[in-house]
Amino acid sequence: MSRFVRQLIGTMVAFAAWPAAGHAQAPAIPRTTAGKPDLNGIWQTLGTANYDLEPHVARAALAMRPGPVVPVPAKEVVALGAVGAVPSGLGVVVGGTIPYRAEALAKKKDNQAHWLTRDPEVKCYLPGVPRATYLPFPFQIFQSDQAFFIAYEYDGAVRNIYLKDPGPPQIDTWMGQSVGRWDGDTFVVLAGGFNDGSWFDRAGNHHSEALTVEERYTMTGPDHIQYEATITDSLTFTRPWTIRMPLYRHVNPDARLGQFKCVEFVEELMYGHLRKTPIKQEKP
Repeated sequence: MSRFVRQLIGTMVAFAAWPAAGHAQAPAIPRTTAGKPDLNGIWQTLGTANYDLEPHVARAALAMRPGPVVPVPAKEVVALGAVGAVPSGLGVVVGGTIPYRAEALAKKKDNQAHWLTRDPEVKCYLPGVPRATYLPFPFQIFQSDQAFFIAYEYDGAVRNIYLKDPGPPQIDTWMGQSVGRWDGDTFVVLAGGFNDGSWFDRAGNHHSEALTVEERYTMTGPDHIQYEATITDSLTFTRPWTIRMPLYRHVNPDARLGQFKCVEFVEELMYGHLRKTPIKQEKP
């Protein structure tokens, strides 16, 4: 047998000993003393879902106005330049398109045209669910066998996820009421009791007070969670629809939540006109 043939056979044997890609062993995930996946930690999304859940191209601004040839950014955002532009995104809606009812789609388009004055994020209102998850801010999960709590950096928002159903929500709120349970290794949260004030993104995607959200948190590795949220609102959509995206753990040893309690940041926007002597607004 020639030297070349012996080397070829040795190489083939070595490759054959490698595990097939489709059968590679999944990385181990951390678990609690009760054997459940340990979701404790600081997490964050990457992407452009907060601009628009649906696929979208890059454009000059969210708020536009007619120009001499093509639309141009609204005068309120001209000075922001590229900072006020919208990056492109592949979208996170399973199937690509949100199934609006006709009248609700018209409202969405009107919201988008009036984004600057209507988006709850601009006014620092609480973000609602699921938007709190994919805002460009981290959040921290605190998990034990008896409790599950999420603290969000944005606006100091928090969610106490009940592990025993307390019954129907007593009032509608921005963050709603959430009840969680384990489905195998997936933590499932059913959230309801929302008001109709929050949006899903900056593109004007909205809902009614009939909204319910089923979230699914599935660890796919020690530092990754596959996040899914199924939205149901028969007053706004023709059927339930789902968004899906990965969450990434902050692995730096000094990771911690900062504070972005933005209420005081929007006082001038909300109440500046009530000053005895309002500050004169310069033209862009």
